[in-house]
Amino acid sequence: MVSEVQPADSTSLDPAPENWIETIETVISGLHQGDAPRVGQTDSGKIWMFRYGSADIFVQLSGHTEEDFLTIWSPVLPLPVTDEFGLYRKLLTLNWLTTLEAHFAIAEEQVQVVATRTLGGITAGEIARLITIVATLADEYDDALRAEFKG
Repeated sequence: MVSEVQPADSTSLDPAPENWIETIETVISGLHQGDAPRVGQTDSGKIWMFRYGSADIFVQLSGHTEEDFLTIWSPVLPLPVTDEFGLYRKLLTLNWLTTLEAHFAIAEEQVQVVATRTLGGITAGEIARLITIVATLADEYDDALRAEFKG
């Protein structure tokens, strides 16, 4: 006799809110290069900064509820640049083909690589993936974009 198969409880794979910080710190400790990562508290939540290759990576946890956000970003190119149209075209092309769950954006007069996600249902694997994607893209493109567009 075959018993009815029940779907796996996906919440068992989700880190509990108290483990989000532990997961973030574990991922950062495996990625950071150079000095020890820095951590602080702002009005917008807990924030970490670490170095990956030639890029500074920021990770912000805005709170402890499922409606709060995990945001990872890295400034890769200060503005203005020599060829704005060429830069924007390149960034839009990269956003379509290259950046996976992250994207290039402009904030605070800088081109940045950014990924953001609400905390509801987030897994440890997703946290690790988002941080790794932003760090990898920032390190790969910061020097190349500066060489091409800062002239």
